Amino acid sequence: MRVLIQRVQRCSVAVEDSLTGSIGKGVLVFLGVRQGDTAADAEYLASRTAALRIFEDENGKMNLSALDTRGSALVVSQFTLYADTRKGNRPSYTDAAEPALAEALYEHYVQSLRTILGTDRVATGVFRAKMKVELVNDGPVTIMIESKPHP
Repeated sequence: MRVLIQRVQRCSVAVEDSLTGSIGKGVLVFLGVRQGDTAADAEYLASRTAALRIFEDENGKMNLSALDTRGSALVVSQFTLYADTRKGNRPSYTDAAEPALAEALYEHYVQSLRTILGTDRVATGVFRAKMKVELVNDGPVTIMIESKPHP
């Protein structure tokens, strides 16, 4: 599994002009699931997401996590994180997990993150929907984390 985390002042996601999730200060998480990923990968990444120290302390150093700052998270499924662009100009998505596995692990990640941060602090998009994401990036700070090495 792979997450692309952006520190945000605020962000939201809408499906067909209907708001499905929004947060204030926190992290926007794009989550990709790969073939062979497991619930353990989802739990590992949820823990890493909550504990990632990308928020500034009183000295302006990135020493605080979303857990420390009581920040929120907006999680958006993103199969294109597993795009393979090594051949040609059209990305291949053969490494991305099939939808049933991807959705189950996406939901497991969200539930794990809600257990850590609190249910009211984790918002989501809609799995497999065409979404419009708006954000005010803070920094900008953007971090990629993988649950296991990419072969």
